[in-house]
Amino acid sequence: MSRIGNRVLTIPADVTITVDGNKVAVKGPKGELSTQINENINVEVKENEVVLTRKNDDFKNFHGTANANIKNMIVGVTKGFEKKLEAIGVGYRFQVKGNVLVVNAGYSHPVEVKAPEGITIESPSNTELTIKGIDKCLVGEFAANVRKIRQPEPYKGKGIRYVGEHIIRKEGKKAA
Repeated sequence: MSRIGNRVLTIPADVTITVDGNKVAVKGPKGELSTQINENINVEVKENEVVLTRKNDDFKNFHGTANANIKNMIVGVTKGFEKKLEAIGVGYRFQVKGNVLVVNAGYSHPVEVKAPEGITIESPSNTELTIKGIDKCLVGEFAANVRKIRQPEPYKGKGIRYVGEHIIRKEGKKAA
């Protein structure tokens, strides 16, 4: 089993962490996040460190998950998270109107997706999209939903993909 739960998290100078029962709140320069922790996991804030301990070995999986969630909250309120997408295909493009994303991805109509609260979307060019936010789960989920509009296909490689994502290409039919 992983030892991520035993990792001691250091708190940056401009971040405050409050623990109220099994609710942990992290406040920093970019915003505030909170999460519920399993009641069998103890969270202790000592000076500039966060230490998580479990009551017994039956909750090892919750221990590592809680530690990772708190670390992601600390990184989110200090640096933030971002995902980059690209549209590959003739006529495939992104257009941002306020907090609504309009995607042309080969359908007979453009697909409109409303960004959730706490997410900002930018389109540096009409085939590139940047999704930013402080909540890692929310950024990843929204990026996955946009990618789901037109997933990359293996024959021509057309579709919406993450920047740097490798699509395994298939050869297709051969002429006789």
